[in-house]
Amino acid sequence: MPICRPNHFVTRLCCGAALSLAAAACAEKSSSARDSTNRPAQAADSASHAASAALAVHPSAPENDSASGDFGRGARDSTAARRTGPDSAIRIQIATQPKSRTKADSISLVAAIRTGLSTSGWPVKTPALLAGSILPAKRIVAFYGNPLSKRMGILGEIPYDQMLTKLDSVVAAWRAADPTTPVQPALHLIVSVAQGTPGKDGMYRQRSDPDLIEKIYGMAHARGAITILDIQAGKSTIDSELPPLLPFLQRPDVHLGLDPEFYMHYNREGRAPGSKIGSMDAADVNYAIDQLAALVTKYHLPPKVLIVHRFTTNMLQHAEQIKLDPRVQVVINMDGWGQPWLKFDTYARCEASEPVEYTGFKLFFHNDTRKGDRLLSPTEVLALRPRPLYIQYQ
Repeated sequence: MPICRPNHFVTRLCCGAALSLAAAACAEKSSSARDSTNRPAQAADSASHAASAALAVHPSAPENDSASGDFGRGARDSTAARRTGPDSAIRIQIATQPKSRTKADSISLVAAIRTGLSTSGWPVKTPALLAGSILPAKRIVAFYGNPLSKRMGILGEIPYDQMLTKLDSVVAAWRAADPTTPVQPALHLIVSVAQGTPGKDGMYRQRSDPDLIEKIYGMAHARGAITILDIQAGKSTIDSELPPLLPFLQRPDVHLGLDPEFYMHYNREGRAPGSKIGSMDAADVNYAIDQLAALVTKYHLPPKVLIVHRFTTNMLQHAEQIKLDPRVQVVINMDGWGQPWLKFDTYARCEASEPVEYTGFKLFFHNDTRKGDRLLSPTEVLALRPRPLYIQYQ
């Protein structure tokens, strides 16, 4: 079911210069929609009783958390999860969330943790890991954007040397927050950029020049970072956008991202990107998985990582039908922006509630803080269950 997201949340700032979208994405509407202006009161009505009860007993909660976040490594005892889940959720929230956060933030974080602890299917029973698999042994921390626009993300917002220095600093913060999980740095480049106008071929997207891709790849490779190539297909299709990227994807340190927000098919036919949130089906994701898996086999590559963005349920339809292949590690990435409570709610609904394989979480340096909230710290994000193994900064 589609979920409501206020206009300020779904706008992704994928606009500016020659790459701009003419209109901001519109919010999804449904019978379960909630207006952001009265969300804290509604959250309290729906969750405060459970949270208050757990707060009252949290000192006696068990020391061990039944959901460690090491997902994809074997089944967890569901009985134990039901027994320890509520107390564990409160204990995690108290240990990780600053007192400066609002009551709505606290309630939503506890609810999100509980969703991850109680949802059947976590940890996902993946095929046996192949040599060279990045996940779950490492956590990917990526800077996202396109250098041709300062408004599309940190990758193009500041000079390259400053951006890379900042990436080093952020990576160090994640290493400090979770010393047990090595960090794999990444540059996440939008290579097919959705447009608000048709363009010469009527596909409402602009492809990046191969020289630009090569430049970003060179910067990443020189620093031991991986490169992720992201597709905003517009009215084009995944099978049309992938072929130009195959020469890059044949490299062992280049991976793929898909952005359903700007995929104008299925119930979004006839609309321009940005006029409505797009939608992608599991069949599209499975096609990409098949293509990546074939590359891994043909060129004897380590497994690929496939990032699929999602901040409404309608953005990714039939998620339960996404196939698992040891040659391709699938991450469903929560990439909406807003205040902490809204991001936690979205993660619970769109990632934790529908297990696929691994999860990701996106942080916006500007949009997440525009109402005065501090950017979520690595420690706060690590409170979520399952723990995200892909972190993206825009």
